[in-house]
Formats: sequence, C-alpha cells, structure tokens
Amino acid sequence: MASSYITSFALLACALFLMSDTSSAQLTPYFYSKSCPKVFDAVGSVVRDVVAKEKRMGASLLRLHFHDCFVNGCDGSILLDDTSSFRGEKTAGPNANSVRGFNVIDDVKKKVEGVCPGVVSCADILAISALESVLALGGPEWTVKLGRRDSKSASFSAANSGVIPPPTSTLNNLINRFQAVGLSAKDMVALSGSHTIGQARCTTFRARVYNESNIDANFAKSRQANCPSRSGSGDNNIAPLDLKTPTYFDNNYYGNLISQKGLLHSDQILHNGGSTDSLVEQYNKNPESFFKDFAAAMVKMGDIRPLTGSNGEIRKNCRVPN
Repeated sequence: MASSYITSFALLACALFLMSDTSSAQLTPYFYSKSCPKVFDAVGSVVRDVVAKEKRMGASLLRLHFHDCFVNGCDGSILLDDTSSFRGEKTAGPNANSVRGFNVIDDVKKKVEGVCPGVVSCADILAISALESVLALGGPEWTVKLGRRDSKSASFSAANSGVIPPPTSTLNNLINRFQAVGLSAKDMVALSGSHTIGQARCTTFRARVYNESNIDANFAKSRQANCPSRSGSGDNNIAPLDLKTPTYFDNNYYGNLISQKGLLHSDQILHNGGSTDSLVEQYNKNPESFFKDFAAAMVKMGDIRPLTGSNGEIRKNCRVPN
C-alpha cells in the first residue's frame, strides 16, 4: 500500500510539474497584469502619436511584427543591429531599404521602460505595436498574447533564406511558406489583407506593371508614371498597396484584386483563377468576415516559436543583446 501510494504521489507530482512547466511556456494575455499593467497604454500612446503624424508608419510597424515572426519565430531578432559576432536581419534582402520603424520601437521601449523597467520584452512590444497600429488606422482588435522573451542573436542567412515570401511569389509558394510556420491558406489570404495599408517600392512592382497581362491597363499606366521601366531608375519611388484607401484599414484591398489592380504579383496571384479566389471574393463582400479572420490569424502568427520561460532575455535596448 505504502509503495503504491508513493508511486501514485510521484506520478501526480511529476504530472503537476510538467503541467506547470508547459503553462509557463505558453503565452497569455495576462502576462503583465501585475508586473506592468499599463504596458498597453504606454505602447499605444507612442504608436497613436506617430501614426497620427505619418499614417504609413502604422503599416511599417505591423510589417515589423510579420518579418520578425517569420524568421526563427516572434523573438525580436529583427530589431538587433549587427555585432562582431553576428550579422543581423536588417540588411537581408526582404528587409534592406524596406523595413522601417526601428526608431519608433526605440521610443516605445523607452516609454515602457519608464513605466516598468526590465519587464517587457522587445518581442512583446512589436506584437502590441502591431495591434495599436491597426487600431489607429481603423482596423480590428484582437487579444494579444504576451510573455515572449528576446533572442540574443539574429540571422542574416535565415532572413535571406526565402522564409519571408517575396513579392514575386507564386500562390503555391505563399501557401507553403505560411504553412511552414503553422498558418493556413486562409490565414495567408487574411493576413495579406494587411496590404490595405502601406506603400511599396517601385523595385517590388516594376515587373508587374510593365510585363504582366492580368492587370488593369489604366492601373498599370498610372503606376508606370512613377516607376521607370529601367532598373536602377526610381527604384525607391513608392506607390500605395491599396489604390482606394491606402491609409485606412478596410477590405478595399480585395476589391482591387478582383478588378486586377493588385500592386504586387504576390497580391494579384490571390485572385487569378486559383484556389484562393473564393476567399478574396468573400472578404470583398463581407468586411466583418475579413476583420474576424485577420484578427484570428494575427493571434496565430504571434504564436510562432516564441522564446519563453528561461529562454532568451528581456533586452534593455531593443537594438543590442544585454
């Protein structure tokens, strides 16, 4: 009896330990409820002020979260500057001369540190900033799960490996790249709707507006006016990803695709006689459906391989490891 009792107790204790270990590794909306209850106010105040001055920055902060999560998980690695021991992600192909908003994250971090020093990770700041940016531009709300810790390193090669789908992507490549990080084709189409805000550089859409046939002729001509055909000329000239309401988060992006006015090849391929056409049409007709699915997909994306528990660190400066 005694032996049986001890064995049962040991098994129970082991199970409880495993459960507590698992739960500590899970993200939760309440992670800072005691240690930093005003974190959303701190982040939101900075983001709202910045976006009020420059609407495009909302899209840039949202994109930072995307590009962070797709490279080795949501660990704040995209924020790290190069060091003597590693080359970071900022100068990799998908990010160089393109990803922006690092100075805003610096300001957010400073504000958060003033409220609760040494508590909130840069990875969590990215996740909250993405939400606050979307809200500031009229988009949906979602429950941000928190508790990520920061990577101590970054990887130029990982960021350059194709895990971030390029604007030349085929539909299959988009689906496969999203599935590789646990996101479905439905998630991919919903998250692509983030292109309802923001701008793209000429170098990313030149081939589409000059060479592709599945494009509205007048739309192509209007985009050619600010994007010379010759590579190296006007490469950094920008155009809105959403033709109609580029500074407001709505579902007009999907209507653009149906009208063959998607700016990027990877946009238009979502409505080009393939398996995702019906989702594009659904989101065009039903903005509530888009908002709901976008919010759900953002939560799923935020769950990609976070560092938790004793892994990683809470950086004092988002640009450098402690």
